[in-house]
Amino acid sequence: MTEKLFYEDSYMQTFEADVLACERFDDNYKVELDKTAFFPEGGGQSGDRGFLNGIAVSDTWERDGIVYHIINQPISPGTRVSGEIDFKERFSKMQQHTGEHIISGIVCRRFGYNNVGFHLGSEVVTMDFDGGLNEDELSEIEFQANEIASSNRKVEISYPVKEDLIKMEYRSKIEIEGQVRIVTIPGVDVCACCAPHVKYTGEIGIIKIVDAQKYKGGTRVSMLCGFRALNDYRTKERNINQISVFLSAKPELAAEAVVRQKEELQLLKDRLIYFQGKYIEDKVDRTPAGEEEKAGMLLFEEDLDSNMMRKYVNLASAKTDGICGCFVGNDQNGYRYVLGSEKLDVRKISAQMNRDLEGKGGGKPVMVQGSVNGTKEQILEVIRRALSDF
Repeated sequence: MTEKLFYEDSYMQTFEADVLACERFDDNYKVELDKTAFFPEGGGQSGDRGFLNGIAVSDTWERDGIVYHIINQPISPGTRVSGEIDFKERFSKMQQHTGEHIISGIVCRRFGYNNVGFHLGSEVVTMDFDGGLNEDELSEIEFQANEIASSNRKVEISYPVKEDLIKMEYRSKIEIEGQVRIVTIPGVDVCACCAPHVKYTGEIGIIKIVDAQKYKGGTRVSMLCGFRALNDYRTKERNINQISVFLSAKPELAAEAVVRQKEELQLLKDRLIYFQGKYIEDKVDRTPAGEEEKAGMLLFEEDLDSNMMRKYVNLASAKTDGICGCFVGNDQNGYRYVLGSEKLDVRKISAQMNRDLEGKGGGKPVMVQGSVNGTKEQILEVIRRALSDF
């Protein structure tokens, strides 16, 4: 059994310990110490990282009471080592985890929902509750959580004996064997938890709910606390300020400006589609059937979207029984195409272009689409040869 120093002091950053064992573990080594301040992976939280005698500890996990430290080079058993925790990461996790207890405690007391899933990731904390929460309720939860954080309540750690534990009401997602560690935030939450926490709720800083989604009949809530929340705010503030400059709008009016810009853009898109459609109709009307290489009607353009390409082929196919096609691009970069015919199987031409012009594409007998790496003259030559087989 490893002596777990993080239970004695969650703020311990350095410690001394003896190496009990060091074994090969995949491409690394797992080291067992007689004592450690590294919190191992567990309960939805990743293990601590840091250093042992200057060697990077990339992960920590626990099996049968033994904490294993993963490093990339061996340390001989019996060696006295100096351990150093990546405390910046540890403290961030402490902020997030205590913040999660506050949110979960509020949800449990206020709405009667249980936290049935928890993950403290490298970027965000997610909590899964077994009931629905709407936007107003989430705002209420967030506000109350920050009131509790700012009240700077002491976070109490206790190890009740079995007789007292039976009488207690506390949150726990799993059945726990042996000694149970209880984390209490007075008036808010009582929960069985093995993770390090801050000493006072004021150390959490701001608690910010950043997302909520329906999930398995309940609600998945995403949250940031402390410096994570600060960094998130900075990023969003920088983005909104840039948007407000681009749109010549005050930051608080940026959303309205984006909506107006989107509406104006949609009007322009609608007008473009209308005039492109008229252009295609005019092209079909002005192109005599069979004029180009006796292949029905073929159109080469620099820029058209896929809908207009299909529209041209459909209109042209109604005008001629031959092959109708629309090719968009240029001789340097190749062409996208749509081919169609009401009488002929255009898959044969597509297959020929795939073979001769490094093409990709296919479809149904009456219409195919794809792309080719070739010039206009090369495309016309392939079509001429393919038509000779019909």
